[in-house]
Amino acid sequence: MSNKNTPPLYLAWLIWSLGALLYLVGFFHRVAPAVMTAELMQDFNISAAGLGNLSAFYFYSYVAMQVPTGIMADIFGPRRLLAYGATIAGIGTAMFALAPDLFWANTGRLLIGGSVAVAFVGLLKFSTQWFPARYFSMVSGVALLFGILGAVSAGTPLRLLVDRYSWRSVILVSAIFLLAVGALVWIFMRDYPHEKGYQDFTAPETGPPQASFKVILKGILEVFRYPNTLLLVIIPGGVVGCVLTFSGLWGVPFLSTHRGLSTAQSAALTSTLMVAWAIGGPVFGWLSDRIGRRKPLYIAGAAVALTGWIGIIYGPDVPLWALLCLLVVTGFSSGVMIVSFAFAKESVPSRLSGTSSGITNTGVMAGAMLLQPAVGRILDARWEGAFSGSVRVYSLETFQYGFSPMIALAALSLVLLLFTRETYCRQKP
Repeated sequence: MSNKNTPPLYLAWLIWSLGALLYLVGFFHRVAPAVMTAELMQDFNISAAGLGNLSAFYFYSYVAMQVPTGIMADIFGPRRLLAYGATIAGIGTAMFALAPDLFWANTGRLLIGGSVAVAFVGLLKFSTQWFPARYFSMVSGVALLFGILGAVSAGTPLRLLVDRYSWRSVILVSAIFLLAVGALVWIFMRDYPHEKGYQDFTAPETGPPQASFKVILKGILEVFRYPNTLLLVIIPGGVVGCVLTFSGLWGVPFLSTHRGLSTAQSAALTSTLMVAWAIGGPVFGWLSDRIGRRKPLYIAGAAVALTGWIGIIYGPDVPLWALLCLLVVTGFSSGVMIVSFAFAKESVPSRLSGTSSGITNTGVMAGAMLLQPAVGRILDARWEGAFSGSVRVYSLETFQYGFSPMIALAALSLVLLLFTRETYCRQKP
């Protein structure tokens, strides 16, 4: 029998958290190479360009899956997406952990990225169906918090575990965890509250699923009829791309080489930036909902983040406490990117929310997909021949030159924000 009440928040959060675990582990794998650079370069006999490409294989498939994922979320619902995604991610993770050569390592990373790509969009779709509309931006921020918890666990904790055991053993354990998450999602999650006896917040989609190429193309073309869509594909890529390129891969060797810090200490600093990012997401989401504006808050956060990156990269001689402050401020300000999803969702009709989220998240990940290998190629091109053991060492000037695409993309994001149209936190009819 159907209950007349909407689902209690504690139940919505509990079920939501199962899907959030997939996002957490997905973020763990997104940044894990940052603290394993030496091991990966040595095991697979690769240079900076090869390492950048290995890390970016995750983003290649992640980005490619975003638009299909958004449309599938609208058609099939989040339960199947999240359950299947966690299972395939577990298989890909095991492949990466056991890889005998670079081909299989790349293949494993490709599978991981493509499968965890469903996590964030699936969570957003679940949120529209299980939470009141006023919670959407805040729930998006909490999702980012889960992701950053995964990223932080891939910092100093992962480094310590790798030192004690091996990177392959630790990654293999995460594969088992992902398989368990897939089973839990399938058992306990439901797409709509009425499937657990509660009243729905939104009307369920009716009729058989239609996932033809024609339907998919129609959804994509319709979303891009709204001007904010294209802008909100490019803008978050610059904000997030800097964070994931620095904290997710190149920040640890940069800080270790030019600050004289251990890998664990450098990982702690980059994790600090990620923690600040995690805190900034919910705060900006809540504040944006509270003031009823998206654009001015986004501009302010992006401007502060750009300034912070310039200080981190081109001011390496600042005291350690000042560097820490820069990392915290830059990370926190970068959390403003979470506004992108509510901003984009409100810019299109609600029936296109999944497609819109997928397209927006494509841009979010495209920044890191382009920047990580680009930085690696620049580092190799300007490498001066120095080694530490069998691993290449890059000069400060080379790192600064290598990070220049980050600054350029962050600046482009700030400029494009000026051309967005404010939604005033109201859903387009």
